[in-house]
Amino acid sequence: MTGALLALVGCGGAMPEDALEADLAAVDQAQQVNNGLSTNGLSTNGLSTNGLSTNGLSTNGLSTNGFNDWFSQNGDTAPTLMAYIVKCAVPEGQTRTFQSTATGTKYTWQGSLGLAPGWASGKPATVTEQQAVSACLAAHANKFGLHIELSVLGRTAEGAAIPYSAEELSQFSAKEACFFGNLFTTDGLFAARDRDFSAAESSTRACGLTLKADTCAPITNLGSCAQFCIKGDPSQPYYTQCTYNGKTYPALTTRVKPTELYRCGDGVCQFTERAGSGTTADSCRADCGA
Repeated sequence: MTGALLALVGCGGAMPEDALEADLAAVDQAQQVNNGLSTNGLSTNGLSTNGLSTNGLSTNGLSTNGFNDWFSQNGDTAPTLMAYIVKCAVPEGQTRTFQSTATGTKYTWQGSLGLAPGWASGKPATVTEQQAVSACLAAHANKFGLHIELSVLGRTAEGAAIPYSAEELSQFSAKEACFFGNLFTTDGLFAARDRDFSAAESSTRACGLTLKADTCAPITNLGSCAQFCIKGDPSQPYYTQCTYNGKTYPALTTRVKPTELYRCGDGVCQFTERAGSGTTADSCRADCGA
């Protein structure tokens, strides 16, 4: 397990069981989660197929020599990475536990979204499960490495809708982006905007809401979700699939709280803004000075 997924790590390095569980706990419902996967060091090599993708994300898969060797060799990043993999793939209420033979530290990772039930049960990950988990990891990526609450909407690899409530949609009222792709192959990762967005605006997450294609490389921002994605049911607040380069992927849609969005001219020089003579986030005289 190397390349792109290995670099999708959050804030800080290896954390033992109690600290990791508290740091990555769900908020209220399975789909209301914290994101904080850094994009630094992401590659487009994709996942190798000699680890969990073929052995299954079960006790048997975690007990193989190959997984133990990989975990030991990547002790600074593997614990946080596995927390997000389990959060995305395994259903809420289930956990996956692993004890490092190198350090003796025991880790327990909490399931949440349940996007890959077959893989979670110990079967090899199907292509659809690979794509669903990849979309989930991309949706949790944060250019700044911050842990920000967000709403994740969509369907599992088997087509079951991730449950949501009217209260959740009200709390996370700002539409953000759609995410899709495949980290298990060389397909790449993609994002697109799910709302109008101007150069004067900026976001604490940045990967979904941007006018630049490469601001969160290797996640490529393609523009507008409406250009590439469709909704299976127009009444639902999420896209079900996106098509790019002739290939169709399951998609996940994200929403954030309005407080995560900034605009040049709001009177505060945000960390996402820069001084300059203009009226854009990259050159915001009104908030940050010339």
